[in-house]
Amino acid sequence: MERLLNHKSQINNQMARYGVKFGIYKDGEFLERLFPFDPIPRKITAPDYEKLEKGLIQRVTALNAFLNDIYNNKKILVDKIIPEEFIYRSPGYLSACENFSPEKKIHSHISGIDLVLGKDGKWYILEDNLRIPSGASYPLIARSLCRKCSPDTFRNNEVVDNRNYGQLLKETFDNVNKGGINVIYTPGRFNAAYFEHSFLAEKSGAVLAEFDDLFVENNTLYYKSSKGPVRVGAIYRRISDEFLDPLTFRSDSLIGIPGIMMAYRAGNVAILNAPGNGVADDKGIYYFVPKMIKYYLDEEPILDNAPTYLPFYKEDLNYTFENFDKLVIKDVAEAGGYGVVFARELTKARKEEFIKKIKKEPRRFIAQEVIDFEDLPIVEGGETVDRKADLRAFVLAGRKTKLWPSGLTRFSRNPDSFVVNSSQGGGFKDTWIMSH
Repeated sequence: MERLLNHKSQINNQMARYGVKFGIYKDGEFLERLFPFDPIPRKITAPDYEKLEKGLIQRVTALNAFLNDIYNNKKILVDKIIPEEFIYRSPGYLSACENFSPEKKIHSHISGIDLVLGKDGKWYILEDNLRIPSGASYPLIARSLCRKCSPDTFRNNEVVDNRNYGQLLKETFDNVNKGGINVIYTPGRFNAAYFEHSFLAEKSGAVLAEFDDLFVENNTLYYKSSKGPVRVGAIYRRISDEFLDPLTFRSDSLIGIPGIMMAYRAGNVAILNAPGNGVADDKGIYYFVPKMIKYYLDEEPILDNAPTYLPFYKEDLNYTFENFDKLVIKDVAEAGGYGVVFARELTKARKEEFIKKIKKEPRRFIAQEVIDFEDLPIVEGGETVDRKADLRAFVLAGRKTKLWPSGLTRFSRNPDSFVVNSSQGGGFKDTWIMSH
């Protein structure tokens, strides 16, 4: 461990050399920066990991069942477990995906689930990311560079090997492949996670392609190789739904593939993750996931949501206003740490303004208790200090649903902040799953 601390600068320099960066759009400008790495790993014990594994697989299984139901039979609406308004008013709900089940009824092939460990010793799920969750590449390359700098560290510590992510991703591709090559579809180098797109293509053996490398003919997707067109059987798209196909979604999309949705609905190509998943990771739907687990699986949730209130319900609205100062308010349409407001930090005028917004658009917000989650040590300015940290766990749904034995631990660089997102200037560290 000490050697890793001594090599912090060297590891970060190597990451800069490899282009391990995270892009941020700020004030209409694209800014690319090094994603700061901290060498002190987060350690998760084997028993703790076992519970996380069971709980996260349970959750993703229920979410996949929900997505298949909501675009087909809608039983969960018929049985009034979820109000219709939470589905049809969700910006993530896509009518173009109605009456269709993807291959093997898997909608979320790669899920990024964000958790925190409360100071009460319990893990709480904060968010489900089922569209295009990023982050797996960072702990992968960090572990690789740490091994080079200090091989003895991993010989002397019983850490589960995390180098199988590329193989897990390939298995996830192959499980739904409709006949052809596997492709990772990137919008290009100005995307925030472009490094990850190219890195995962290399690790999984997939072809990295941009929009002008791909075309649809006779409801079949092809890649323009140097030897002529090659059929694509599965495509891991790293592009938002609305830009995916200008013939189905935004007609002004210059980075989409015209006709890909027709090829998809014809059953000629698998799209990872499926279009329309945004309805399931809507922050308003998050409230209902424990109910989904009971409804679809007839099981009690293994992992808890953060205590959450929906102003949509009168009882929860009253609770929100009565306890406003101790809650965190989230705009369900925002992501990346944006739209998160700690009520105690608002001025009186802003508070009144916010309460008016909630009364006017109760579906737009959720309120949550502030969880006092753990601080982890990081090296800052030559000293070890404590900062808030979360964990993004990656669950891959292939022939079997599996939790990757690693994860992206993100931390805040601001001593007073509970927001740890990469897009908010945070850093990351390796996550060690201990084998014993």
